[in-house]
Amino acid sequence: MENELITSQETNELKPATDTLLVLNIHTNRVEMVKGIDQDGNLQKVPPQEKKDNEQLIRVDKHGDIFSNFFSNFYRQLKNPTHFNFFKVSEYDAVNTAKDLQNYVDQASPEEKEKLKDYEVLPKHNNNPKNQNTMDNNTENQEYRFQPEQIDWKTMEKFGLNQEKLEKMNAMDSLLRGFKTNTLIPITINLGTAVSKMDVRLSLQTGDTGQVAVHLHGIRKEPSLNNKFLGHQFSDEDKKNLRETGNMGRVVDLVNPKTDEIIPSVISRDRLTNELVAYRAEYMKIPDEIKGIQLDEHQKQTLLEGASLYLEGMTSKKGELFDATVQFNADKRYVEFLFGNNQAPQQNQHHHNQQQSQPTNKEAPKVFRGKELDDSQYEKFKAGQTVYVDGLTDARGKAYQGYITFNKETFKTDFSFNHPNKLKEEAKPTEDHKTQTAVNTHGKTNEATKNVKEPLESKQQQPANKQQEDQQKKVRKPRGQKL
Repeated sequence: MENELITSQETNELKPATDTLLVLNIHTNRVEMVKGIDQDGNLQKVPPQEKKDNEQLIRVDKHGDIFSNFFSNFYRQLKNPTHFNFFKVSEYDAVNTAKDLQNYVDQASPEEKEKLKDYEVLPKHNNNPKNQNTMDNNTENQEYRFQPEQIDWKTMEKFGLNQEKLEKMNAMDSLLRGFKTNTLIPITINLGTAVSKMDVRLSLQTGDTGQVAVHLHGIRKEPSLNNKFLGHQFSDEDKKNLRETGNMGRVVDLVNPKTDEIIPSVISRDRLTNELVAYRAEYMKIPDEIKGIQLDEHQKQTLLEGASLYLEGMTSKKGELFDATVQFNADKRYVEFLFGNNQAPQQNQHHHNQQQSQPTNKEAPKVFRGKELDDSQYEKFKAGQTVYVDGLTDARGKAYQGYITFNKETFKTDFSFNHPNKLKEEAKPTEDHKTQTAVNTHGKTNEATKNVKEPLESKQQQPANKQQEDQQKKVRKPRGQKL
């Protein structure tokens, strides 16, 4: 269980005021002053014109390293951090600076607004923090929690490891970010009279005294699902989900063995070692967008409750459309794709009637791309008829509409912007076009135009001009015949 706390501003009450933070909401273009972060990760702020004399703003140290570490921790705990740009200013000038910045933003051109990036405060070791709110949110977008000099290298040497070896195995980056190594690391434990070799995942964790300790995560034959895990007794459904998908699929109350604190958490299985991993539900970050699909609040809530979610029409990096199941993974600490045997939707029963955008039991879904069909539409749809749906929204927020048909053979939903039957009708040549289609496409011969060299135009059944009339009247002489 990870123990994270927001830096308290009250501890600085006796210190002289130094700097504070201004925030620019990139969606509303409003400049406000920062007070802190609430327990839900929401930014607490106050407009400069509403600031009271005794109202406490957030206080930050001027020292570079201290501020950098503080801000990285602050940014990591903030809900939707990519919605904001932060600026460090003098606490005494904060109100006036905020007003001046607001005037600048209101009148600035896009090019002038771009220049504000030169003054923006960014988290430490994060060159591209704006990617944190997408499905590409992975270990590469997390902050560094440790530095190489904090690692107990003497202990590492006992395992036959050093910094150079770990860097060659591309293991250092994930370690310093507070994650387990992405791959299994071969280690050797020499006890003098016995030597043991094994493959493990490594992680760094801060002990009660603040010292950084190296943890070994060995391979287990299977996860321990029959015993209680931090006070939770696994149900048969829990066991099934953990074995098949690696994620239990719901939020449960766990008990911290040191403090007896009850902590709502999600549980996953480390697929490399079979170790069970818990993660606090309050720290779960759900992206606004997954591969071009904008998530609505219901879909986000589904993921926040640990359940899986089936999404259609996502766009890969190669520009190809694909469908897949996504779910939050406690071990990886972000929303992952479930492919292979896990690609079929595995919604918990709690969500089965609320969010069924893809059939799990060969039945037609009641919801298509977030749009629930009414009873009349659904009766026609499940019978295999084509149904018109509107009110759909694409990845860019643009409304669109189209026609859906339930394929009873593949149990999938086919979508078209035009009515499929209308397309078939349009594909059939009319009487006016039959001659053109027969001659140009199927190689047939029309007696009235058989000597015309050019392809026939639309609706054409006779020579169109004098040149074609001459071509039609011209009689070709047989080969070898003399005049």
